Amino acid sequence: MRCLVTGATGYIGGRLVPELLAAGHEVRVLARHPERLADRTWVNDVQVVSGDAGDPDAVRSALEGIDVAYYLMHSLMAGDGFHDVEVLLARIFGTTARDQGVKRIVYLGGLHPDNAPGNLSDHMASRREVGEILRRSGVPTAELRAAVIIGSGSASFEMIRYLTERLPFMVTPKWLRMPTQPIAVRDVLYYLVQCADLPPDVNRHFDIGGPDVTTYEGMIHGYAKVAGLRRRVVVGAPVLTPRLSSRWVGLVTPVPSAMARPLVESLSAPSVCSEHDIQHYSPDPADGLTPYERAVELALMKVQYADVRTSWSSSSVPGAPSDPLPSDPDWAGGALYTDARETRVDATPASLWRVIEGLGGDRGYYSFPLAWEVRGWMDRAVGGVGLARGRRNPETLRVGDPLDFWRVEERIPLKLLRLRGEFRMPGLAWLELGIREDHDPDGHPITVYTQRALFHPKGMPGEAYWKAMLPFHGIIFGSMLKNIRENAETLERTGTLPELTGPQRR
Repeated sequence: MRCLVTGATGYIGGRLVPELLAAGHEVRVLARHPERLADRTWVNDVQVVSGDAGDPDAVRSALEGIDVAYYLMHSLMAGDGFHDVEVLLARIFGTTARDQGVKRIVYLGGLHPDNAPGNLSDHMASRREVGEILRRSGVPTAELRAAVIIGSGSASFEMIRYLTERLPFMVTPKWLRMPTQPIAVRDVLYYLVQCADLPPDVNRHFDIGGPDVTTYEGMIHGYAKVAGLRRRVVVGAPVLTPRLSSRWVGLVTPVPSAMARPLVESLSAPSVCSEHDIQHYSPDPADGLTPYERAVELALMKVQYADVRTSWSSSSVPGAPSDPLPSDPDWAGGALYTDARETRVDATPASLWRVIEGLGGDRGYYSFPLAWEVRGWMDRAVGGVGLARGRRNPETLRVGDPLDFWRVEERIPLKLLRLRGEFRMPGLAWLELGIREDHDPDGHPITVYTQRALFHPKGMPGEAYWKAMLPFHGIIFGSMLKNIRENAETLERTGTLPELTGPQRR
């Protein structure tokens, strides 16, 4: 089928496109800022139409010849006028889809109780109205209603992530105990793809949710369990209004307050499935719907398995729907603190690689030795391995080798050495030493040494640990960069690695 995806630069849309392609559909996307799709691996496999969803001509062009149109647009960041914007866009889209002969519209809305429409927040009422407009458009519409979507980059999930990681003790409003039925992002995408094949007479909404009914407080405790954090202490405070709560969320988390407020307000009503009729048209996923804690595990898996380059670098796109994407907001994906440096080296990649692969053990880390010694002593004092392990081989490394209080996690000769920290700390740490070949302004080849220290904090102790170490980064990592460069250049000139003395020696 020929499918149109709106909101392709957004959280769900950007993850839906590759799922539709994998299912064999032809895909077109409507994007107001098509340049934001440049780093997607699938961009050359789809047709991109540039235009605004509020422009009827652009919408008409995008819908021409389309069988199934996915409406995945929301206007949370439009401020107090978001309701009017949402209604206008839905009317334009529905009317144009009918005129263009579109066979089906698929819309992702919010899960809410049908028997209490007057108690809905403005945000949920608006999403409900959008669904009604599309179903009355004359085009058969499937509206999937979901509660909290669990996956890295989902605004609701990121609120859970940051609140849990940063606050071991919380004074919270009563909405934290409102029942809800979260769903993994991969299950949402599964149902969205399945909706393309619904019978033509289906024009209704479907409730979709995971197998667990819980509360927001329950999700916080579940996140803490999966992330290896201590159980959070949550104390209710009924005086906190949704407006005050959203400001509190905006203060504690990097989720913008303009987005947090409608999300928090929507939590003031139950969001539990009242039916599961979608199963009459599409079976559940082959391995079943994803339990909440498993969905959290998937959302955290890239960090847990230290796939740092894939998870956090904008140069590649993760393969699982629950993974971060380069286009996700800066506040998505949790905190990953980075100290990144690079320098040109007047040496071949082979000389530079020999220096990189020779660090640790007796040779040390090419930087302030006392700092490394003190860190090793501190680690031993709390039961860690310290610097006592040294190296397996003084010249070469292989994946899995212990290296003092590091372990070799990835080794790509002449390209990359990544070490994962095994010292005691409130978080996960990596040290990456890389080589990049480039050209100077005159076109001559040059060698660039790149160095990154990365830290994923575990709760507030992790945040405090990183901030406490910041003043020493210039001394430790700055001198490391300089000394590795100078050693490689000496090796290039003389063919011999210099003996380390003074501040270079561990």
